Formats: sequence, structure tokens, C-alpha cells
Amino acid sequence: MREQNDIIQILYAAIDELNPQLPPEQRLEKSAATVLFGEGGRLDSLGLVSFIVAAEQKLTEMADISLTLADEKAMSRRNSPFRTVATLAEYIGERLAESENG
Repeated sequence: MREQNDIIQILYAAIDELNPQLPPEQRLEKSAATVLFGEGGRLDSLGLVSFIVAAEQKLTEMADISLTLADEKAMSRRNSPFRTVATLAEYIGERLAESENG
């Protein structure tokens, strides 16, 4: 399984890709605590979709990992994995561990 910090660095690369497309007040800080979506979040639903697509692309480009992040598993969780950079990194780590374990 990839280290949590490696996953966060990949998410930071997705932030770097997305930020130029966002208005200045919506740009994301590269921090694990950055709130992506929900109360206090910087992204609206379209921004979140754009970020998820960028994150999936960066996972493929940087780590050769093909993963669909916005699936039924993510949507059915009690707490959204898309709340912060850290919760998304944690969710990606869980998904990778599941795929490695069969």
C-alpha cells in the first residue's frame, strides 16, 4: 500500500492542476486540512467533480493506479471521503488496500 504522504502529494498535484481554473476565492490550499466540499468547503459540486477527475488522472499518471473515486462505495459512506484532502487520501488508501488484498 502507498504511504499516506505519497497519496497526499498526488492530491496536491491535482490541486495544482485545478487551481488555475478556479476563481481566486475558491482556490485550494495545499494542506491535508483543506476543506474541499461541504460546510466551509471551497468547491461547489462542479468544482468537486473537476477535482475528483484531476485526482484520478494524477493517480494514473504519477502512481500507475486506476481508481474510480466517485462510486457507490464513496457515496454510501456515512462521512463523505470528499470532505478534506486528508479524508480523501485516507479513502484512497483504504481502496488501494482493498484492491491489494483481493
